Amino acid sequence: MAVKEYPRLLVPPRQSFFLFGPRGSGKSAWVRRAFPRAHRFDLLNEGLFQALLSDASLFGSRLRTFKAEEWIWIDEVQRLPSLLNDVHRFIEDARLRFILTGSSARKLRRSGVNLLAGRALTRMMYPLTREELGAEFDLDEVLAYGSLPLVWSAPSKPETLKAYVQTYLKEEIQAEALVRNLPGFSRFLPVAALFHAQSLNVSALARDAGVSRMTVSGYLDILEDTLLAFRLSAFDAKLRVRERKHPKLYWIDSGLVRAVKKQLGPLTLEEKGPLLEGFLATLLKTYGEYAGLFDEISYWSPADADKTEVDFLLRKGSRFAAIEVKSSRRLPADALRGLRAIAELRGVGRRVVVYRGAEELKTEDGIEIWPVPRFLEALEKKTLW
Repeated sequence: MAVKEYPRLLVPPRQSFFLFGPRGSGKSAWVRRAFPRAHRFDLLNEGLFQALLSDASLFGSRLRTFKAEEWIWIDEVQRLPSLLNDVHRFIEDARLRFILTGSSARKLRRSGVNLLAGRALTRMMYPLTREELGAEFDLDEVLAYGSLPLVWSAPSKPETLKAYVQTYLKEEIQAEALVRNLPGFSRFLPVAALFHAQSLNVSALARDAGVSRMTVSGYLDILEDTLLAFRLSAFDAKLRVRERKHPKLYWIDSGLVRAVKKQLGPLTLEEKGPLLEGFLATLLKTYGEYAGLFDEISYWSPADADKTEVDFLLRKGSRFAAIEVKSSRRLPADALRGLRAIAELRGVGRRVVVYRGAEELKTEDGIEIWPVPRFLEALEKKTLW
C-alpha cells in the first residue's frame, strides 16, 4: 500500500543524525524527500543484513567509495549496532555524513555500542500534526484512529491499526527477542492502554496484567524504547503541599491506544478525555523538539488533593506555563482548581484551560479558556508564551 506523503515540520539537519520514530511515522518518506541523493543501506533487506552480519568489513569497503560530504542513509540501524563503529570512523576520517534511522533505540542503548560521542544529533519523527495534515485534519478522526501516516492514508484505518499491533508484536518484540514471555506482554498492552493519560501505578498494572511488578517495569521500558509511549514526570514545585511523584503514561498516538484495547468503534464519552489529553501531550512533545517551545515538560498534582491537577507544566528558562485539558464543551465547576492552586508557583505566567467548547474566555484571576483550535494555533505560531 502506498503511503501518502505529507509536508513535515522536521527541518533537515546539516550534520550526521539519528532519526527515531515508531513504525509508520513517515521516517523513510521524509528522508527520501529531504535527502534524495543519499546512499541507502536498508537493513530490513535480509540479503544485505545477512551479508553484513557475516562480514562487517563489507560495510567499510562500500563507504570508501563515497566522497566527503556525501550523505549515507542506514535504515533500521538498531538491527546492526556494530556498524556505528565504522560510522564514527568515517565521520572523522572521510567527512561522510550519516542518516541513521530506526524504530527502536533499545538495542543501541542496551548493548553499549558506540553512539558517536556527540558527533550525531538525535531527532524524532512524531505522528502528523494539524499543521502537517492541513485541510485533512479532523479532531474526532484523529482521536479515533490517530495520525500515523501509515494509518491515516490507509483505505481502512481500523484494519490497518489491527495489523499494526500484530506487526509490532511480531517484528519489534518477538523477532528482536525483547521479552521471553510474549503472551504476558500481549496481556500487558491493553492494560497499559487503560493507563493512557493517567498517573502510573505499576503495582496495579502488574496485578491486572497477571505479571510481576519487575516484569511490568521492563515492559514499560520496552514501550518507551520502541517509541510507542512516554512517561511524563511529576514536577516538584516545593509549594506548601506534598506533591505526587508517580509519572503519567502517554501513548504516542490515540489510534494505537484504541487498537491495543481492541476498541476501534465510535468514540465513547469515557475515552474522549484521555485521548484528547494524550493527543495534546504528543503535540507538545512535537513542538517542544521541532520549535524549541520549552525547556522542560512535566505535570503537577498535590498527593492529597482530589481533582487538583495541572496536566502540563512547561518551563522555559525561569518562566512557567500551566495547561489543563478538558474534553467537555462546558467547563465543570472544578475545572480551574488545579490552575488556581499552582498560581503561587514563582514564575507562572500563562494559565490555560483547553476545552472542546467554542468560546474563548478569561477569568478575573487571569486564567485563559481556549477552544482546541485556539491552542493548536498557539503551538503552530509559537505564541504560547
